[in-house]
Amino acid sequence: MNRFRSYRKPNNKTAPSHEEDFELEEEFEEKAGQLDDFPSGESLEISEVEQLTRPRYHYRLFFGDLKLRVHEDVMIKYRMLKGSSFTKEELEEIMEANERQSAYASSINLLSFRSRTRTEIMRKLREKEFHPHVIEVTLERLEQEKLIDDGVYAQQWANQRVRSQKKGKVWIRQELRQKGVEPQHIEEALGNIDEDEELSGAIQLAEKKWRSTSGGMLDKKRKTMAFLMRRGYSSDVVRKALAAVQNEEHEEEDI
Repeated sequence: MNRFRSYRKPNNKTAPSHEEDFELEEEFEEKAGQLDDFPSGESLEISEVEQLTRPRYHYRLFFGDLKLRVHEDVMIKYRMLKGSSFTKEELEEIMEANERQSAYASSINLLSFRSRTRTEIMRKLREKEFHPHVIEVTLERLEQEKLIDDGVYAQQWANQRVRSQKKGKVWIRQELRQKGVEPQHIEEALGNIDEDEELSGAIQLAEKKWRSTSGGMLDKKRKTMAFLMRRGYSSDVVRKALAAVQNEEHEEEDI
């Protein structure tokens, strides 16, 4: 008989499907790996296995009145089935592996919604109070598997912000800094931005702002300039965008 089926039935609740899942799971998590109450020098038998609704892919294992929570992958690897026995020393080793797997699974959950930087993953794992060594091991694994790559992330982010959001390099640099991207990756990404594409976006915004702004020439120029600066465009790009808009207006007046 398959002993994996000997568990308590979880409540039938609809699992969240949005990025907030990660945060919601925090509220339902209990501290895993608490072995202080487990007696040493004894063989401890798993008396019951309960599948958990949250966090997902986790089980609660009962050793009489004592209990532990483990990730599904760890449970399968160590064959932690009902009726199986372990010493406290064996459980300590298993729970170390469980923390590493839980940190990795949490990272994969985050990355399933969107790309993240190394620092963003690290911050989330710190919030979950994983051991610093476990966090570093997890980050190295993610990098080796090419699941996180700050250089690639910075380039993709910069291109997306210029093309879709019409943001300037100043804005993008600040965003990437806040995400913990190393300066060399930031500068490389910014250096690869097509300057004509950035200027084109600035001109489009300037034209729209210029037409929607009332007042005289100086007012229009001042407000449009401030608007572009807030969008993260450099003074040089702003100057060129304003010149293009003004030239266009003069040409229209001459017609």
